[in-house]
Amino acid sequence: MEGMSGPYFIRGSVSLPEAELMWRFSRSSGPGGQHVNTSDSQVELRFDLARTEALPPVWKERALRRLAGRLVDGVVSVRASEHRSQWRNREAAAVRLAALLAEASAPPPKPRKPTRIPRGINERRLREKKQRADTKRGRSGRDWG
Repeated sequence: MEGMSGPYFIRGSVSLPEAELMWRFSRSSGPGGQHVNTSDSQVELRFDLARTEALPPVWKERALRRLAGRLVDGVVSVRASEHRSQWRNREAAAVRLAALLAEASAPPPKPRKPTRIPRGINERRLREKKQRADTKRGRSGRDWG
């Protein structure tokens, strides 16, 4: 794996440990060149989220909870086959996995603090509404006659 553009950072200084990444290669479907039927360009990257020590415990618990539907025995897997070269598919899979873990381990958003509409704005809205109603009422043809 030397020469890869890693390490792949999840957030801050936390990165995917190269030793815990499991790579699998297979033949990719779709367009290719002369060696399309002989090269294994599709990449499947697996990461054992349940057993890793690379993530802080809080992040790990959050990610396990949020990715529960995607996990198989605590392992999350990502596939990449959009490129013709195995090298670029490896890069794409690793970046995708890092992004997935970053999103899954992110802290929940702060709760929204409700704000009050200032009284002046509300009064102006009601005044303009009344003015508009008077304008429309003045258009009715019941007084012509």
